[in-house]
Amino acid sequence: MSTKKVVVGIDGRPDCENAIRWGAAEAAAREAALHLVHAFVWAEFRVPLGPSDLAPGLRAQADRIVTDAVALARKFEAGIPITGTYVDGFPSAVLLAESRTADLIVIGSRITGRLLGLVVSSAGLELSTHAHCPVVVVRPTDDSLAGNQVVIGYDGSRPADAALDFGLAYAHRHDIPARIVAVLDESDDDDRDLLTAIRPHAREAEVVEVTGNPSELLLEWSADARLLVVGSRGRGGFAGLLLGSVSQTMLHQAPCPVAVIPRAAIESPV
Repeated sequence: MSTKKVVVGIDGRPDCENAIRWGAAEAAAREAALHLVHAFVWAEFRVPLGPSDLAPGLRAQADRIVTDAVALARKFEAGIPITGTYVDGFPSAVLLAESRTADLIVIGSRITGRLLGLVVSSAGLELSTHAHCPVVVVRPTDDSLAGNQVVIGYDGSRPADAALDFGLAYAHRHDIPARIVAVLDESDDDDRDLLTAIRPHAREAEVVEVTGNPSELLLEWSADARLLVVGSRGRGGFAGLLLGSVSQTMLHQAPCPVAVIPRAAIESPV
């Protein structure tokens, strides 16, 4: 095994089980180690952390969360190195620090409300914007691990190029097809350059050229995807990713896991 590492953020909730499963499978595919990290937020507050007459203590609870997560990961992938720990701090700060030495950060989203809407935590949004490695947000529903292809949103920007490389590599590792969705602006002459850039990849992936609303189109084309991959802060139709409505739509509504390539991951690759 190499020193490559996939990090999964855990919090003891059932919602993160699929994130552990997804992270374990990806670590195995990458021949990487799996590291499970729980952010121990109580250290940031002035509350008793040790055992009492009524409870075993908050640190003991954190130990249990980590132990249970490691045991679960070993059920999914027994053949890879698996470690776990808890780190004092808030989730965003803890996982941002982990992203400096990780190849990939994986976190879960949650089901909430009467309509079973999906919620991506503030830590997830922070990571998707500022992490130093790619970030994958995994759905808590069982069907989020299904799908038969990788969908890559592409607009010709540098982050989109990184997303393209990430998505094609994932498809190759898992032996599934890839689809590149290029959302074009019919009034923008630069889209000619965009098409020139992606057409050489036609042998590796299906290339779909579409016009319209980026959010709606990506949701439509990723309906049967195992993974949707986007870059952060693109140009043209994807310019609002991770800063506005497009990012909210992808992270909250996409029916499959979503991989985001933050700008820091491109500028300072691990």
